Amino acid sequence: MSLTDTLLDRPLWNRRLALLRHHWPGVLVSFTIALAATFIADNHGGPTMLYALLLGISLHFLAEEGRCQAGVEFSARSILRLGVCLLGARITAEHVVALGMGPVITVVLGVASTLLVGWGLARLLGLGKDLGFLTGGAVAICGASAALAIAAVLPRHPHAERQTILTVVGVTTLSTLAMIVYPLLVGALELSQVGAGIFLGGTIHDVAQVVGAGYMISPETGEFATFVKLLRVAMLVPVVLSLSLVFRADAGGERPPPLPAFLVGFIILVAVNSTGLIPEALGDAISTFSRWCLVTAIAALGIKTSFQKLAVVGWRPVALLVLETLWLGGLVLLALLSGLVVA
Repeated sequence: MSLTDTLLDRPLWNRRLALLRHHWPGVLVSFTIALAATFIADNHGGPTMLYALLLGISLHFLAEEGRCQAGVEFSARSILRLGVCLLGARITAEHVVALGMGPVITVVLGVASTLLVGWGLARLLGLGKDLGFLTGGAVAICGASAALAIAAVLPRHPHAERQTILTVVGVTTLSTLAMIVYPLLVGALELSQVGAGIFLGGTIHDVAQVVGAGYMISPETGEFATFVKLLRVAMLVPVVLSLSLVFRADAGGERPPPLPAFLVGFIILVAVNSTGLIPEALGDAISTFSRWCLVTAIAALGIKTSFQKLAVVGWRPVALLVLETLWLGGLVLLALLSGLVVA
């Protein structure tokens, strides 16, 4: 079909308009929540994603209303994957090279061991291995963003979205606490500016809290903390790919592709950004759009979840997140104090 035929194909345009009408109410509601959460965070402080979650949960009744259902589902899945894909514009190979081998080894060991610890603790606590990998990846890599990316390749089951919401709430809360407590800890331990940056960037879950904690100490600490954090974000690619392959082997019925499209986009953006072809202004714009996509997606996930569903999960998932956080913090601190990382 030629371009002219496509433009004049009235049934095709009718289907597209029908699809738009079907989705826009839920997408608009999710984006409106994202706007409100961002306004609150920018003017009063606090984590934007946590606000988006709580506001979304307060509007759970919209998930039961027919007009918003399709758009909320679209926001929670498709817009989510787009936001994760665009995270690749924030990372370059130069970030990895600038750190040296010590921090790189520490980050790789931290991510791998925290995933394994999450899997082992989940079994000990009687929880599913998918929750162990979900929480372990969120703690080890980049908090809520990692949780959303990993959840996209995990098997779909009745409790999947509830587990994702719980992980996002828990990891965001712990990240906020770490942003307050960890700068006091590195001060008490008298770590150098570089050492403090490596510790903060290697342990705090969310990027925003890493930046806040690092620059709270000094510009040098903030710079190193941000670089180490971006290295952890880069670990999202091998982790999501590995988990996709692991759970693909266990999945029944419809199986996810071995390499999800959003992950391919992430890798391409990292490669292109490493060549310097993406101008700084465009990179900032992509990063900002990615953040809006993720906040919109988390608002939609909140709409789909109720406090009643969160209340029945019990203490074990919370204990799992806390123990994973303590493991990662202890491992990075041991690497610094033992001299494995020169700081």
